[in-house]
Amino acid sequence: MVRTERLTKRYGHTTALRDLDLEVSGGEVFGLLGPNGAGKTTTLRLLVDLIRPTSGRVLLFGEDVAADSVEARRRVGYLPGNLALYDDLTGAKLLKLLAGLRNHADLTVAHRLAERLDLDLDRRAGELSKGNRQKLGVVQAFQHQPDLLVLDEPASGLDPFAQRELHAAVREHADAGGTVLFSSHVLSEMEQVADRVGILLDGRLAVVDRVANLKANALRALTFTFDTPVDAGVFDRIPGVRDVTVSGCTVACRVVGNVGELVRAAAGLGLVNVTSAEPDLEDIFLDYVEKRESHVT
Repeated sequence: MVRTERLTKRYGHTTALRDLDLEVSGGEVFGLLGPNGAGKTTTLRLLVDLIRPTSGRVLLFGEDVAADSVEARRRVGYLPGNLALYDDLTGAKLLKLLAGLRNHADLTVAHRLAERLDLDLDRRAGELSKGNRQKLGVVQAFQHQPDLLVLDEPASGLDPFAQRELHAAVREHADAGGTVLFSSHVLSEMEQVADRVGILLDGRLAVVDRVANLKANALRALTFTFDTPVDAGVFDRIPGVRDVTVSGCTVACRVVGNVGELVRAAAGLGLVNVTSAEPDLEDIFLDYVEKRESHVT
């Protein structure tokens, strides 16, 4: 559904995106994660042909989007990060206008989703709060049941109820065979909704993997309690173990990969208790950021 080949975008001397190779399949929810300035919005704008690459290319549905962007856009629903609306139009009139531009007369999906999001379509866009404007943007992206949804920070400004309904709509869209590619700063959103996650750092794709695999290979925090104080050096020598701290009879550390050797070593030292914190995407993301900063330093 989506494929990029060495996609690069420069603004003068600034490279916003470099050599991005990415593939997203039908029925997949793909999350794009990264700090501000990492290249997320640039990537999404390139995908929908709002801007053109400096080099490389984007293929949607197997076709070069730059060669036939009109046909590709018919099959895409897009929510921009900097959403602009016609403030004098009611939500209903705005959706009808946008649907008409696509020759899509059926607004059933739009009205159903608006109801799920608790969005009043009779109010003018200029009267809506930030969260309700975002809901209207979400509805217009979904309303023509596109093959591909490209969503830039879709949960921004939404209350927890609306976020839950958005996530459910995204999952339903993918389960029905559609594809969703979205960016987010809400790490829990990635964990709940995305099948795979790509982490962008400094315009480069640092990693792409399934959420479960990222978590399985991430640093996890363990805390051991012993019946007597122990030497931290025992843990420092175990592969994959780092950040060992000792406080009396308690040892805390982080470990990546298999914890078997670590647990066996602890068991031979008078182990009383062990607790483990399951890694989440925030831990994974921060670990990649720390690696990047240490490399730069």
